[in-house]
Amino acid sequence: MLENLLNEFGDAWVWTSFDPRTKVLPKFVVGKHTLRYAKELVSKFKDVTDGTIPLFTSDKLSHYPKALLEAYGIEKPVERPSGTRGRPPKPDLVLPKELQYAQVIKKRRKGRVVKVETRIVFGSEKKIKQILRDSPVSRKVNTSFTERNNLTLRHQSKRLSRKTLCFSKQKRMLELALYLALAYYHFAKEHWGLRQRVYKQKPKKWRRRTPAMAAKIADHIWSTHELMTYRIPGELQ
Repeated sequence: MLENLLNEFGDAWVWTSFDPRTKVLPKFVVGKHTLRYAKELVSKFKDVTDGTIPLFTSDKLSHYPKALLEAYGIEKPVERPSGTRGRPPKPDLVLPKELQYAQVIKKRRKGRVVKVETRIVFGSEKKIKQILRDSPVSRKVNTSFTERNNLTLRHQSKRLSRKTLCFSKQKRMLELALYLALAYYHFAKEHWGLRQRVYKQKPKKWRRRTPAMAAKIADHIWSTHELMTYRIPGELQ
């Protein structure tokens, strides 16, 4: 009972994942700053993606390496010593060679960032540099995309504003408010950074796109009416 109360009340963090290419936020989790919720975020992210392992980047929070290992690790059986009894030992988790993960470490002095460093946690420096060279959005390991997206969330949901009376009193209500804000963000709000130039028309025009269009989930910008009246298939409810 006490554990449930501690998980429900008090400070809460919005854990987010973000794809800087399409500007899609695949999954978020509301919870405490603990390993449990880091594992939940990575596990849910894996469930909604196609199995491809991207380059992961984050801040220096120590929970992420453990969460990534648990979600993407490959089980390797451990032989039980001959002549012993009892349950067989748990298999070890081995990192897949595709998993590349780097952290951004910010050093502060008197509350201000004075130095930014990167640390490779999983994978190789050579492979990560190659991924960044081929990246259409960035050439450096950074967390700026996620930080900018956090600002977007604050603009779209008053419940995330600091020092106001608009904060959520219940965790579930915060989650529902974020689902609504993100539905509008993904399907109805065009993203300036996702515009495509149309060369066949004169004068030059731009094709406006939303994150859902960039991810090939939608083929047009939804109206608010379309978004609010869309009937969700029964198996997705």
